[in-house]
Amino acid sequence: MQVEVIKNKKQYEKALQRFEEIFFAKSNTKEGSEAQLLALVIKDYEEKHYKIESPDPVEAIKYRMEEMNMSKKELGEILGYTSRVSEILSRKRKLTLDMVRSLHQKLNIPLEALVQPY
Repeated sequence: MQVEVIKNKKQYEKALQRFEEIFFAKSNTKEGSEAQLLALVIKDYEEKHYKIESPDPVEAIKYRMEEMNMSKKELGEILGYTSRVSEILSRKRKLTLDMVRSLHQKLNIPLEALVQPY
């Protein structure tokens, strides 16, 4: 099968079906190369047509806290302000640039999620 840029939903569904068929192909085979190309064109189509918006900063922080089983005290240590955690999580106080940097570096929260208005 020749891999082409996906232009519509029908082509997208056909590409997904083919990708499922050859998903486990070895990378040094013809089907393996086809699977790699299909993955790229599928990703491109999905990014253009099924874009998922980043959560707002507070939701991103809460999600990461839950995921890491992190307490508010631990978050306060990362932010540098234990006393302000509740205000930030209740949206009464905005994140500072230093807080954004720390959250990104220590919790690996994407910058684009942390700098959105909320």
